[in-house]
Amino acid sequence: MLCILLNYLRYYDVYKEETFKMLLDYLLFFLYVVLKVYRLNEMGSDVIDPLELLSNKNQREPRFLSSVYNPVAAALSGFGLAAFLNWGFRRPIFSGIQKHIGFAIAGGLIGKYLDEKRDEYFATRDAILRHYVELHPEDFPPIPRKKYADVLERWVPIR
Repeated sequence: MLCILLNYLRYYDVYKEETFKMLLDYLLFFLYVVLKVYRLNEMGSDVIDPLELLSNKNQREPRFLSSVYNPVAAALSGFGLAAFLNWGFRRPIFSGIQKHIGFAIAGGLIGKYLDEKRDEYFATRDAILRHYVELHPEDFPPIPRKKYADVLERWVPIR
């Protein structure tokens, strides 16, 4: 967010002083270097192994919202469906609150079921891909990890 703001200040000539623009250039370059070093330290090894990418050895923890989002969204959709039905039949929107509660519970259960089925589908897909990579290792050699310095050109501010 800070980078976007600094780029906005730099490229849209909000401030006309050259020293301020030069300071922004140095600050952007410093942020770029800090992010680059942080990401390199986060990566770990120097090669990308396809089997390591496909196997989850409890290295990645699911986020809180990933397990809650689908059931809550489906429960809200069920509640909204009950309100829409009441509106369609020209009744007060919140009349028959038991219908709203029932549709919300049913929506939450359906959302939880679909979430489990989706996780099961992705686990099966990853197992099939992992098995294929294990059977054909010559088609999937480890790839050396490229560094930003090898891919990106040198950054020079244009004045």
